Amino acid sequence: MKRVIKISYHRRLFIGLVAYSLLMAVCFAVFQYHRERQFKVQELDSRLQDLNAMILEKLAYGVPVDSLHTPLLRSIPELRLSVIDHSGDVIYDNTVDTLPGTPHLDREEIAEALRTGKGYSLRRHSDSTGQTYFYSATADGLYVVRTAVPYDVTLHQLLSADYGFMWTLLVIMVSMCMLGYLATRRVGEHVSRLNRFAEQAERGERIHDTGPLPHDELGEISGHIVRLYSRMQQAVAQRDREHQTVIRQQQEKDEMKRRLTNNINHELKTPVASMQLCLDTLLAHPDMESSKRTEILTRCEKANQRLGRLLDDVAAITRLDDGSTQIAVEEINIAHIIAETIERHIMQAEAKNISIVNMVTFSDPIPGNRSLMESVIGNLLSNAIEYSGGSTIEISQFVGGRYIEINVADNGCGIDPQHLPHIFERFYRIDKGRSRRAGGTGLGLAIVKNATAWHGGSVSATLRSEGGMLFTVTLPLIR
Repeated sequence: MKRVIKISYHRRLFIGLVAYSLLMAVCFAVFQYHRERQFKVQELDSRLQDLNAMILEKLAYGVPVDSLHTPLLRSIPELRLSVIDHSGDVIYDNTVDTLPGTPHLDREEIAEALRTGKGYSLRRHSDSTGQTYFYSATADGLYVVRTAVPYDVTLHQLLSADYGFMWTLLVIMVSMCMLGYLATRRVGEHVSRLNRFAEQAERGERIHDTGPLPHDELGEISGHIVRLYSRMQQAVAQRDREHQTVIRQQQEKDEMKRRLTNNINHELKTPVASMQLCLDTLLAHPDMESSKRTEILTRCEKANQRLGRLLDDVAAITRLDDGSTQIAVEEINIAHIIAETIERHIMQAEAKNISIVNMVTFSDPIPGNRSLMESVIGNLLSNAIEYSGGSTIEISQFVGGRYIEINVADNGCGIDPQHLPHIFERFYRIDKGRSRRAGGTGLGLAIVKNATAWHGGSVSATLRSEGGMLFTVTLPLIR
């Protein structure tokens, strides 16, 4: 398998930067070298062109060329001076004794001068002297004056570019490479950190600290990605929490249903067993005395009534558990409901020598369900009548800004404080034997709690300092 060599982003960026900088530096150095060399060549050619122009001017005034040669040699040693006519024949050359017989029209500098007026040849070998010269030629209407200097080591060095510039450029290049290395290493570190962050995100790991981000486009992109992933993490965490909450609620609901089923099964056994015993007794003794038979039938009827109440309460609890969509919302008058519920319980209270005092006068309609509210008030009254042991039950009100409190208080013996946190639980009984003898199902206060919660309210129970219990039902005035 072919091995792939992985180069870090920092190194690739640095190599690319160095390569680009080196290419630009080489191009600039070559350009500058030729430019400087060309400048020096043109400078030398300009000096010789000035001499040529001066000689042409002297020749135009009839000055012999021999008289000009000596002063020129004093100003420029080893200067070669030639005069050529327009046919290309050499009519004067200070470096040869015998003038060449071949025309010079093919010489580069001569041809250029005849064409444009001026011309030069940087480095050309002379057939006449056997030396290499730098030639510069100037033409007028009669002659072409050509001056030349030997192209030796001295002239070569003179025309060469200044290498000090190259060393300066090299120092600048090295400095730029060092700065580029530091800059690309910093960028590479941020890219590597972003890459590690992406790997952690891919593995689903939580990102707690990404460190400081650079103040540039890369830092902005990194910040956007970090914030996006953080929001995604929060959304996933929120989803997991909600999922766990739903699972826990469903488990609690299932457990509640399981306990409710077990409790219902247990509660149903008592009245059913009682009725079965009564029926078995009657069947076994057909000649039983009339008074005894009546007693057994009365006991059977009470068991049947208790069974009916139990089934009604179970149906009410089930209806509340199934949700609010199955229960109609209507405008109810809380004062009328309380008054009518008291009327239905007045005989039960009188049988226990208990008086009921109603101080509720609030008659504004509030959203709710009449049947459920009758169940709330009825169960609280029945509970106080059957188990308080007092002589008076007071029902009062307190109207707040957006709610109303209905207080049901008795002056009985109250209960042990340890039972207060549990009295609204289903099938919870303080005195199980007494409760069953009174015909209670153990679901009354649970129905009160659930029905109040359906209305968007709450119910609480406290012990009164003067004795007895106080149940407070809080209901919203606006649903």
